Amino acid sequence: MAKKRKKKKHEIEHINESWLLPYADLLTLLLALFIVLFATSSVDEGRFAEVSKVFSEIFESGSGIMSESAPTTTPVPDDSVGELDENSSYMEDQQSLGETQDDLDEYIAVNELENQFDTKMTNEGLLLTIRDSVLFKSGQATINPEYKRLANDISQLLTLDRPRQVVITGHTDDIPINNAQYSSNWELSVMRAVEFLKIIVQDNEVDPNLFSAKGYGEYKPIVPNDTIENRSKNRRVEVLIQPLVLKDGTPVKPQ
Repeated sequence: MAKKRKKKKHEIEHINESWLLPYADLLTLLLALFIVLFATSSVDEGRFAEVSKVFSEIFESGSGIMSESAPTTTPVPDDSVGELDENSSYMEDQQSLGETQDDLDEYIAVNELENQFDTKMTNEGLLLTIRDSVLFKSGQATINPEYKRLANDISQLLTLDRPRQVVITGHTDDIPINNAQYSSNWELSVMRAVEFLKIIVQDNEVDPNLFSAKGYGEYKPIVPNDTIENRSKNRRVEVLIQPLVLKDGTPVKPQ
């Protein structure tokens, strides 16, 4: 009788899985690294503490390497703080000039002088423009007696809470002048500014050291000298109330 052939037992090959442990550890470390990078990119201490807790749980440790305290960060100087201070000073000064403009506009409205007076804010400060016909006769620099009250009133309005430089400037049209008193429009414009300045500083509350006068003749027109109406606009006296702080925050010191 034939012998039964014994079945050979196939040995099950054993797969070596020892590499899984360092691989898992590597993934864990990479995860921890990304968590650290994420956490340190934020200055939110609350979020940082939460991430630290998660990191600690990954390593199944009673106290994680980040659980004791959040790292202290060195404050970075913020240049914007200085800029805010500068802008704040500038805006405060502009507001003060705006209040002066409101006072002048109210005076102009009450006295119905809209056609002769004008105010506007410029890069150089608050500018008050007065048509020369309100103050002077043609070719003269002496202020009309009936308008001296206006000059005195303006002097009161220029009694400011904070000392400011005030520049008074005379302007003419382009028609040449040559009379016994003035040989050029330059002289006429300067003398008109000076005469108006004299009325302004007669008020004892105004500091004369802060006032100055100059004249440009016909060389600073605001409109072309091509019509009678435009020439009338160019004949003017300007009162410039200068700011105390420039737009970049630089203080303007009285000269």
